[in-house]
Amino acid sequence: MTPPPNLALRLRRAHATLAPLVLLPLLITVLSGMSYRLSRDWGGVGRDGAHWLMVLHEGEWLKPLVGRHGETVYVLLNGLGLLWMLGSGASMVWQRLRASRAPSRPGGEP
Repeated sequence: MTPPPNLALRLRRAHATLAPLVLLPLLITVLSGMSYRLSRDWGGVGRDGAHWLMVLHEGEWLKPLVGRHGETVYVLLNGLGLLWMLGSGASMVWQRLRASRAPSRPGGEP
């Protein structure tokens, strides 16, 4: 069963609204995590030399700005943002696939 058009439209709008807000934190997390692991494994950088990447990756840099729970809130919001974007994006793909496989109406209209 296909969701009503207004629900699909609201989902797309919510996805598009949230995307710019989660883009930078997710990019920071992904790039710092990859850089940390690759610099440690392939670059020969020690734990102390790559620690600043973990500070970025885990949101530890927020502690001086928002207090001791900044890191936890960053991780929580980052994770929830990623789950929302994956879920809403997958839902939109699913809707599009279902619509493209639906039999066309008589008269040639989709």
